[in-house]
Amino acid sequence: MKKILLVLLMLTCSYHGFSQDMKYGIRSGYNISNLDFDATPIMANKHRNSFYIGFFTNIGLTKTMALVPEIQFSAEGANAEALHLDYIQAPILLRFRLSEKFHVAAGPQIGLKVHKYEDGIRNMAYSAVGGLEYKLTYSLFLDARYTYGLSNIFDDKLGIDAKNTNIQIGIGYKF
Repeated sequence: MKKILLVLLMLTCSYHGFSQDMKYGIRSGYNISNLDFDATPIMANKHRNSFYIGFFTNIGLTKTMALVPEIQFSAEGANAEALHLDYIQAPILLRFRLSEKFHVAAGPQIGLKVHKYEDGIRNMAYSAVGGLEYKLTYSLFLDARYTYGLSNIFDDKLGIDAKNTNIQIGIGYKF
C-alpha cells in the first residue's frame, strides 16, 4: 500500500511540475496541398490553395522540449472539386528549442474528413508532420509545416492509391 501511495504522490508531483509551463494559443495561415498518387492519376492533379486554423496547448516538459497537442481545421486535397478534402485534425507534436527564436517540431496527426461522406474517400487520414517555428515576440510566431499522408485516402474497392501532402505557412499567437 505504501508503494502505491508513493507512486501516486510522485505522479501527482510530476504532473504539477509539468503543468507549471502550459501555454495556449491559436494559429492560422495558408495551405498548399496536393495528392501523391502511386501511379499516373486518371484526372488532373493540380494543387489546392486554401487555409487552416487551429488551437493548441504547449506543455513544457523541460526547458528545451514541449508536447504540443492541437485541434485544427485544414482544407486540403487537390484542386478538382471531387478531391477537396476538408479535415478536422489532431496533431500531437514534440517540439524542441534550437535557440531562443527557433523551434523544430515533429509528430503524428489524425484527421477526420468533414462535409462529404460515401464519396470513395476514407473518412480518416493518418499523417506525419514536421515543422519549424520562428518566434517574433514573446507571444507572436511564424511557422511552416510539411505534412505527408501515411495512409491511402481512397477506399480499397476503388483500386487507386494516393496520399495527401500539405504545406502550411502561417502565424500564431500564444496567450
